[in-house]
Amino acid sequence: MSTAEPAKRGGLRGFFARLASPQSEIEAQELREDADEVGATPIVSCGGRRRFCVAGTLRTVTLRPRGGAPALEAELYDGSDVIDLVWLGRRKIAGIEPGRTVKAEGLVSMQDGRKVMFNPRYELRPGS
Repeated sequence: MSTAEPAKRGGLRGFFARLASPQSEIEAQELREDADEVGATPIVSCGGRRRFCVAGTLRTVTLRPRGGAPALEAELYDGSDVIDLVWLGRRKIAGIEPGRTVKAEGLVSMQDGRKVMFNPRYELRPGS
């Protein structure tokens, strides 16, 4: 651990800051730190029509047909924003479930005002 890390995460000042922060803000900060550790781009910084690597926690996983074919959709949250991960032609993927920590890579596009990544390469991560 570097000398800057204990000051960031620990110490009396950090303890009182965590006590004063709502739980959702603390969780968001932890997710942003975890994503940064694996070299992922914050979702809020991802623009359309470029490849990115993102990491976070799956909030929801739904089966939603697209064009008559099955599609598994998962909302990934990294503490900064959300992105929809969509696997076309899939009804279920082992390990893709709400609460799971995932790292995904693919082309980001915009659809109905939301960031979407179709058929991303993904890695199930330990944690939460």
